[in-house]
Parts: sequence; structure tokens; C-alpha cells
Amino acid sequence: MFMELLRGLSVTLGYVFRKPITQKYPEVKPTMQPRFRGLHQLQRHPDGREKCIGCSLCAAACPADAIRVVAAENTPEHRYSPGERYAAVYEINMIRCIFCGYCEEACPTGAIVLKRNFELAATDREHFVYTKEMLLNTPST
Repeated sequence: MFMELLRGLSVTLGYVFRKPITQKYPEVKPTMQPRFRGLHQLQRHPDGREKCIGCSLCAAACPADAIRVVAAENTPEHRYSPGERYAAVYEINMIRCIFCGYCEEACPTGAIVLKRNFELAATDREHFVYTKEMLLNTPST
């Protein structure tokens, strides 16, 4: 019994003198891997129009059913995207999202991309439903 106690203490003492592997988050941000997929961002063309044409291919590709797209027709006086249609409503439920990247792969115009933002904490479930305006104004990192 005494030998088992000494063996356990030797393991514990071995870890006492090692360099700690914990990070001082949030003061020190962790290094992200090159293929990390974080918060979504909707892209715009250089002229300011939205790249999303409201085709809903991203919603169809989403295995978690986290994306909702409601398309509307562009009018000659209000052109939101270069195509015939645009996304009048674009919502992503981040609670359901599994960050697989299928929406990014399915998008024919490259309108939705997954950035490196990972700080998605909120206190209410309603804050996890990201609207089109929130996704268009996502900071790039």
C-alpha cells in the first residue's frame, strides 16, 4: 500500500516541475489551425452589392438545417445583387450549425465564407440566430 502511494506521488511530483500547457485566454489568443472554420460572413462585390443571389443552395447543403434563405426579386430601382434575385432573409442558427463548411462549398457565387472568429458566447438563445445584416457586418479576422 505504501509503495502505491509513493508511485502516485512520484507521478504528481513529475508534473509539478514541468512547464504548464494551459494558455492565459483571453489575454493570450490561441493560435488557430490553417483549416479552422469559425463564424460565417456574407461577402459583397467591390461595388457594394451583395454576392448572395438567394439560390438557397447553402440551405440545401446544410446537414443541420441551420440556414434559412428567403429569396426576393431584384427591381430596376433597387438592385441588391447582380442576379435576378437576392436574399431578402438570410439567417443562420449558430446553435444548430456544426461548422462543416458545406454551405461555403455549395455557394456558386462565393457569398458565404467561414472566417476565423470563434468567440460566439451569448446569454440568450435569440443572440445565436445571426441575421443577414449581422453576417454582412462580421469583422474579418
